[in-house]
Amino acid sequence: MVQYFKNVGGQTVEVDKPESATWINILPPLKQEEFVGLAETLDIPVDFLTDSLDIDERSRYEVEDGVKLIVINTPAENNSFNDSDAYYITIPICVILTHGQVVTVNSFENGAIKKFLNTFKNRNPDKKNMIVLKIFEKVVQNYMEFLKEINQKRNQLEQKLFDNRGGQDLIQLVRVQKSLVYFVTALRSNETLMARLLRSQTLSLSEDEKEFLEDLIVDNAQALEMAKVYTNILANSMEAYSSVVATNLNRILKWLTGIGLVLSLPLLVCVIFCMKVPLPFGDSPAAWYVIPLLSLVVSSLVCGYFIKNKWF
Repeated sequence: MVQYFKNVGGQTVEVDKPESATWINILPPLKQEEFVGLAETLDIPVDFLTDSLDIDERSRYEVEDGVKLIVINTPAENNSFNDSDAYYITIPICVILTHGQVVTVNSFENGAIKKFLNTFKNRNPDKKNMIVLKIFEKVVQNYMEFLKEINQKRNQLEQKLFDNRGGQDLIQLVRVQKSLVYFVTALRSNETLMARLLRSQTLSLSEDEKEFLEDLIVDNAQALEMAKVYTNILANSMEAYSSVVATNLNRILKWLTGIGLVLSLPLLVCVIFCMKVPLPFGDSPAAWYVIPLLSLVVSSLVCGYFIKNKWF
């Protein structure tokens, strides 16, 4: 699906033709031949349009024949049906600056572009650099929001895990950990991209735009630091949970070993008196009472010893 937007009198208007549009938003699904047709219509290298289809595309920028490509990664909810996959992943957004238009290409629908669409009426279409920076701003805001959701989910799962010690909660924590790994990698890549754009003359930024980009770099660094902190907290929590499980397992094994030893002593006494050799009380009618009493006394003494030494 291809959307064409134009800002008319402070209002965002969707138009039918790309020639009169100032912002073109491309959403899946699109076939290869459709990308080729769009590339010819907009005078854009076709690779610039298809790069967004690679979900592993890293943040970068490129210039070819006066057309500028900027790839930035944004967070998105993972709609995978696999229960072991991450809750959130990162997907690339391709922002293409042509000679008169801004083109965004998305491999999936994402919140950053939706937020930008809602504020497009406040943008000045002839300031393409500021449009790019505003898209960056929405991407950073998305990271902040998703990180807060991840932190809340992590707290809830950790509480449930230590209360119930359920394996399913541990699997969900692993999914949160995977999401944080995606975020840390993408945020670090985005930070490098923004820093390079600030140093280079690719966008020919004005002083105000440079100052705005510097603020975005600070916000992105804050999101990166949050992701790292949450990752470390989660790793420490899972390590602590592993220690608790190991301690509980050792305690149970120790308890079972003691119980087995206590129960084996009466059996030992019975085995001794079952031997076909002369034994004390062998001919006495009281042997029927002596053997069980002796077994009980021996087991009680050993059990008392274990309790005194905190074996149980």
